[in-house]
Amino acid sequence: MQKELLNSAYIDNTNLYKGLETEGFRVDYVKLRTYLTERYAVKTAYIFIGFLPNKADLYRRLQEQGFTLIFKPTVPNSTGTKGNCDGELILQATVDFYEKKYTKAVIVTSDGDFACLVNFLIEKDALDSVQSPTYKKCSTLLTRSKARIVFLPEVANSVSRPLTQQELEVIKIKIEEKEKAKNPN
Repeated sequence: MQKELLNSAYIDNTNLYKGLETEGFRVDYVKLRTYLTERYAVKTAYIFIGFLPNKADLYRRLQEQGFTLIFKPTVPNSTGTKGNCDGELILQATVDFYEKKYTKAVIVTSDGDFACLVNFLIEKDALDSVQSPTYKKCSTLLTRSKARIVFLPEVANSVSRPLTQQELEVIKIKIEEKEKAKNPN
């Protein structure tokens, strides 16, 4: 018998994607959605993501896979584009709490900027867990909180797939290019 779906998930997409990548995995959104539904009784799974017009197919696929997308306009920066969605995630989770749209929240991030939300939800007995995409870069603001933290690499088969050799090589090249841009000499 399936659990009654009473919870919501709030996903910091850039943090999820890059965090799992540093651990050697690529997000599998179908697996992630199933994991959130079956293990955490998540009815609504929000993905907070910067909007890029050339990513329309990705956005359509994510919606077809059962995610609700919340977009933030992006702005160019020295490393490409930036679409900081932290405020939108915090606001959505807080509004949904006060509108009683969930029993418990699942926060998918390793970013300490969300510690205020995590602590608020703990105080209100409305946090199920923080799902951190990475061990290495999970903020101490989160690890020192009283939140239950699940490190996604521990459940990698449920939410991701290993990076291919080609993907690893592309990542290595990008890292080298960033280093050269920082240190042009």
